Amino acid sequence: MNKNINIPNALSILRLLGVPIFIYFALVTEEDGLAILVLAIAGATDYLDGKLARAWNQTSAFGALLDPAADRIYIFATLIILYVRDAISLWVLVILIFRDAVLAILTILMKMRGLKLFEVTYLGKAATFNLLYAFPFLLLAQTDGIWGSIAFVAGWSFAIWGIALYISTGISYAREGFSQMRGNRVINS
Repeated sequence: MNKNINIPNALSILRLLGVPIFIYFALVTEEDGLAILVLAIAGATDYLDGKLARAWNQTSAFGALLDPAADRIYIFATLIILYVRDAISLWVLVILIFRDAVLAILTILMKMRGLKLFEVTYLGKAATFNLLYAFPFLLLAQTDGIWGSIAFVAGWSFAIWGIALYISTGISYAREGFSQMRGNRVINS
């Protein structure tokens, strides 16, 4: 049987299919409750797909690419929505997208050279986890009243940690990638 056809990968694909639904609820109809529900389901599937893949020994090269790609797509879509809805500043959007763009370029270069690709670290997962927790709160913070105020504090608490970890792990991954490419250049010369 094809190792790529499994429940963890199906959960990642389900998560990806939720992106346009999230965008619709967050931007078109501004039904924030439904948008947050879609984000919560995405977060749950992100947690479950990795857990199940390891527990059931259903890891695959496809899943190793699909899971972080789904995370990046959700993060990108959510950042754009939060920026359009005035929930975050431009600097947050630029920093997080720049980090992912640099690592995407490095990943492509490493793959072209046949180098070992980045292994997601615990801190890398924690960075993504914090951002995925921050986003629903920042969206909820757009509402008036006590719940909006509480969501604002909770959202920025997760966001600050997430941004710091995202930058830190981005630097760590980039250093690893550049180090591998320098070592590969010496070997191939």
